[in-house]
Amino acid sequence: MDFFVGSYATSPAWETWDPEAEQAYFAKLKTFTHLQGLEHPFTGTLHPHDDDWFMANVSAKWQFVFTCVPGTMGALGKNPHFGIASDDEAGRQEALVFMQKACDAIGKLNRGLGRKAVKAIEVQTAPDRSKASGSARSLKASLETMLSWDWHGADIVIEHCDALVPEHDHAKGFLSLDDEITVLKELNASKDANLGILINWGRSAIETLSTDGVLTHIEQVKQQGLFKGLMFSGVTDQSSPYGIWKDTHMPAAKSPNVAFGAEHSLLTEQEIHRSLAACGHALTQDSIVGIKLGIRPKDAPLEPRVGYNQSALAMIERFFN
Repeated sequence: MDFFVGSYATSPAWETWDPEAEQAYFAKLKTFTHLQGLEHPFTGTLHPHDDDWFMANVSAKWQFVFTCVPGTMGALGKNPHFGIASDDEAGRQEALVFMQKACDAIGKLNRGLGRKAVKAIEVQTAPDRSKASGSARSLKASLETMLSWDWHGADIVIEHCDALVPEHDHAKGFLSLDDEITVLKELNASKDANLGILINWGRSAIETLSTDGVLTHIEQVKQQGLFKGLMFSGVTDQSSPYGIWKDTHMPAAKSPNVAFGAEHSLLTEQEIHRSLAACGHALTQDSIVGIKLGIRPKDAPLEPRVGYNQSALAMIERFFN
């Protein structure tokens, strides 16, 4: 099985554009075995800095999964009512304009590479409901509109982010998994659609303050026939440079079997394998499986940026061997 890497989270050129540094980073990624492609950040344009550079420097073999979370969080910083699940009509329409741009960017990448390059687009059910109203009704209305567009062969997938819960602080505070499931089931039935849900390991752990909670979310989605994939981002319940229960994409834990790991990360090789096992029959060659890992310190050199990704992928690969 081949996997996706959310390379932007460990990129040396994400916050400040440096094409030479990114080129060196991509050169290392191209040597990875079992790499299907990249989870690619959508912020409003195909590439946050240079569309042409991006199309010229990606591997001819890579597939892509667009993620809208960076652009969504940026928009929420300016307008808390932004989101495809927003009950504020202006905020919802603003999010749909953003999604239309993402749709256009997928078409641009396919044309530039001369092939169907994008497997799926991950959308998130903003807004943060501690700051603005969001609902299943509004999400359904947005997805109905989005299903009328030509997505150039890409599937629409909801990436479940931690929902607003009363018991503790949240990172995203988006819709509940139950609401997302309800909407997708209705639309798949009424529109003959192929909508599904991707579980982000770290965000489900944050929502439930538990690694067991990730398994519960996987089981919920699997039982409803909506499982589309599993992306591994770590988290910790202890003091660390990544924060306590923060959505900072903490790398996987240290292990005797890998060269790179983050101390106190709850994302251990055992937890990775538990989660993959929980997917059961829903885990197929068509599933989106991969990693999205951050880096501390933020000015780290190239070696650990590559190394954390290699080490985490090795943990996943051992499950399938």
